[in-house]
Formats: sequence, structure tokens, C-alpha cells
Amino acid sequence: MTVPGRRIALASCDPFPPVPDDEEPLRAALRSRGVTVEEPAWDARTDWRRFAACLVRTTWDYMERREEYLEWARRVAAQTRIFHPPQVIAWNTHKSYLRALEAAGVPLAQSVWLDRGASVDLATLLRDRDWESALVKPMVGATARRTLRLGRADVVSGQAQLDAWLAEEDMIVQQYLPAVETEGELSVIMVDGQITHGVRKIPVPGDYRVQDDFGARDEPWPTDARCRLLARDIATAAQGILRTDLLYARVDFLRDLTGDLVLNELELVEPQLFFRHEPFAGDRLAEALLARLD
Repeated sequence: MTVPGRRIALASCDPFPPVPDDEEPLRAALRSRGVTVEEPAWDARTDWRRFAACLVRTTWDYMERREEYLEWARRVAAQTRIFHPPQVIAWNTHKSYLRALEAAGVPLAQSVWLDRGASVDLATLLRDRDWESALVKPMVGATARRTLRLGRADVVSGQAQLDAWLAEEDMIVQQYLPAVETEGELSVIMVDGQITHGVRKIPVPGDYRVQDDFGARDEPWPTDARCRLLARDIATAAQGILRTDLLYARVDFLRDLTGDLVLNELELVEPQLFFRHEPFAGDRLAEALLARLD
């Protein structure tokens, strides 16, 4: 599909973080179809009406300005097509979406959901649930922001940290799944409902953070039938809740203590899609985007 003269924004951030640039296959695929590609920061002074569409890609600095970010998405949607639309962005940028998916039958790590201002005794929580260790993380976050791994011996310091964070925002306490340290996080990338490739993200020894910001590495991962089926079921469940088709998705899995796959994150807003491991996925995304515009 060739559309000479069409201009598309790949929304980004400024400054761009010091991580590998993964987007060139997508840029190249759009340019090969006659599209002019620009990458404005989402919070820059930009006339979004100049673009046939805005594809949210690397807007990785909104986490502490979520309300501003949601207002930006609504403003862009009033001026041009934005993918994904504001209702998807609002739903997916707060991890309460995981509760909705769990209610729809999606398997998750065991979790305790804590609203801002709530209180919980970590020692009691770990003892009552028979957890050896837990992971604390915010409901709005990325790149391991405000995450904490703790065991029963760490509950005093962990309690103080959790109390401070709960004074400011909603948090989750999850059973810690140690398979992340060895097998890593397993990601399935989907474009227009079709699986394009899989990626395995492996932290440095002893760590649980799978982002390359912390030295983690990633590699192609040949998805198996069970993983593909579960990824499709999760995407279908999300589309049913949102009542909209998804242009792209990244489904992130961990293995629980029994070896079963559980959903860690469903990324619908600004996920790294690891085009460097499957450049054809950039071509597929370009084609799917342009088909929606036509």
C-alpha cells in the first residue's frame, strides 16, 4: 500500500532514554510506502492536525504525569487519528486493567491491590498467604519504577517504603516469581491480531528487572502453542472489555511456582516491540496502520 505525501507522527519523548533504538524497521516500512515520518515528543508544542495519524510509540516519560498524558491523548484524538485511542490509553496505563482481565479468566500472579492511602501489614500478608517473597510495584509505572523485591527478612524496611509510596499512589503487592531470574520474561508481539514474533528478556544475574536500562538482555524466543493460544485469548478478552480492535499488543508472561504461564503485563500504549528481532513486524505494523487509515 503506497500513499505518497501522507504524514504520520510516531509519538516519542524528549530526551530519548539511553537505550537501543528499535524503531527503524517501522520507519523504513512507512517511508517505503511514501509516508513522511516525524517523531515529535508527546508533550511538545505540535500541531497534530498536520498528521494523518499519530502512532504512540516511545512516550516513555509520562508515568508521573499520567493525567497530563491522558489529556494529551484526548486532545490529539480531536485533531487526528491516534492509535490506540484515548479510552485504551486510559485503561492500559493503570494496572487495574489486570483486575479486569483476571475477572475475565486470565491467569495472573497472586496479587493484593492497594488504593492510595490504604494500609497493609506486609509481615502478616506474607505469612497468611505463605509467600516466601513479594514484589511491590505501582499501579502506574514502567521501567521498574518504584519496584521492590522483598522477603520475610526485609519486611521492616519494605513496610516503610510501601507506606511512603501508598501515601502518594495506588500500589500492588504480588507473589514474587523467581523464574524471572532464570527464564526471564516471555513476550509475544501481536499486530492486527496476528502473532509476529516472540522475545525473551533476561535480567542480569540476581536481578529481576528485565529492562535493558538495567543491563538485561533480550533474544528471539520461539513461542510454543500454549503461549500463542493464551496470548490470543488475552488479546480477545481485552478487546471485549474495550469494545475496540487492537492495532498492536505485547503480551508479557512469567512462569509461576508450578511452571504455568501467568500474565505479567498486557502492553497496549507504548511497548517496545523488538523490531530488531523481527524486522518484518515493522512492515506488518505499517501495513496495518495504513489499512486503518484507508
